[in-house]
Amino acid sequence: MDLTHFKDGRPQMVDVTEKPATFRTATAEAFVELTEEALLALEKGGVGKGDPLVVAQLAGIQGAKKTADLIPLCHPLPLTGVEVRVDLEREAKRVRIEATVRTKAETGVEMEALTACAVAALTVYDMLKAASKGLVIKEVRLLHKAGGKSGEWRREG
Repeated sequence: MDLTHFKDGRPQMVDVTEKPATFRTATAEAFVELTEEALLALEKGGVGKGDPLVVAQLAGIQGAKKTADLIPLCHPLPLTGVEVRVDLEREAKRVRIEATVRTKAETGVEMEALTACAVAALTVYDMLKAASKGLVIKEVRLLHKAGGKSGEWRREG
């Protein structure tokens, strides 16, 4: 399989001019493992900067919208919907982030969903680092994508 972001060994932004605009969606997730100190700070409402989960949700939405500014060969896309959920999983001592992004465009939104999760996870870290530097961001991964020439894909297990 050829990598589409290279031509003659040089990077390129893939030309999607001739592709039809179709409905596309992608869902991704990420986790932030919490230390006991960070969990306590989160349960008490943060560390004086506001509610970390609410701020992370907004940051994830903004991250999806800024993906083309951050990832050099991504196309700027007209996003038609961005949903970000940021939930504390107390028993597991972690925060789970899930982002679903939608568009009607010539290329998919997998990178936007992944970027939303990564930015939200980094925001959780930023908001709780005063309580603990030992937080770990894990498993930023695509769960599902639909639309386009390659059709539907879903992570197993």
